[in-house]
Amino acid sequence: MTTVTSDPAVAAAAATRTGRASSLPPLTPKLLAGLVIAGAIILFGVVGPFVVGSPSKVDNIGLSGPSPEFLLGTTQTGQDVLAQLAYATRGSLIIGAVVGIISVALSAFFGVVGAYAGGWLDESFSLFSNVMLVIPGLPLVIIISSYVQDKSLLLVAVVLAITSWAGSARVLRGFTLSVRSRDYVAAARVSGEKSWRILCVEILPNLIPLLASQAVFAVIFAILGEAGLSFLGLGASGSFTWGTMLYYAQNGLALRLEAWWWFVPPGLLIALFGAALSLINFSIDEIINPKLRTQTRAARKGWGLSRRQLKAITTEDEL
Repeated sequence: MTTVTSDPAVAAAAATRTGRASSLPPLTPKLLAGLVIAGAIILFGVVGPFVVGSPSKVDNIGLSGPSPEFLLGTTQTGQDVLAQLAYATRGSLIIGAVVGIISVALSAFFGVVGAYAGGWLDESFSLFSNVMLVIPGLPLVIIISSYVQDKSLLLVAVVLAITSWAGSARVLRGFTLSVRSRDYVAAARVSGEKSWRILCVEILPNLIPLLASQAVFAVIFAILGEAGLSFLGLGASGSFTWGTMLYYAQNGLALRLEAWWWFVPPGLLIALFGAALSLINFSIDEIINPKLRTQTRAARKGWGLSRRQLKAITTEDEL
């Protein structure tokens, strides 16, 4: 039953609350699960290093399994695996955040600004993006990483960001070309609005979901790429990341010695964080393209159709 009020102030407040609620993305189970898992890992990476001891402290206890004193056991040199995991989580998150910021900034600059300006600037930016796109990323990262001997977390993040923005720039360029030809953008241009204002107020707000999705993808790429580099011995030197933990575990013959507590925690966190960001990315995709909301199995079960009818619809979609 709906209650109707004649008070304008109450009606305005209700309309404001409704507007704020509708402007927020729907909190689906997929999005909620992704946020909870990613939030827990980020909290562990931020708070953990302040709680645990030094990850490099050597103890004569040697290789030992989980115990009340060492919850995740120790390495061959008696180093606390839990302390290493906390510092490694912080290191991997720093790399992911830096790569996400730099990659989105570069892709937005070369994709959005060039497409809106048009002319020779768009052609130049598009050519540069295409050149960066065809350069094989992983071999280039391996060459740069092997050339620099003393590598910091920031250097590894910059190298990964340089090789990861071109594809996103191409996507943003295509979307910007579509948006800039719409009526409200043309009306703003005719009314005499400045170019920077049209770009920031009329075009960029429409790209926010796409930018968020690409930032999430860049973070996933950065963490997996850094883990691969570190496992090959080309990661950051003197720092702990999930990849360096796996590298040290592999060199310490953890698998042969059945020291699962040494390599399972970093591998598990990589998988969980990647899965959480993927769930968030899928939810953002559903916000960008509402048609995807009806493609999920849960949404189709809500239609009340029989199994045969659902199968027929799925077959039509695949065709």
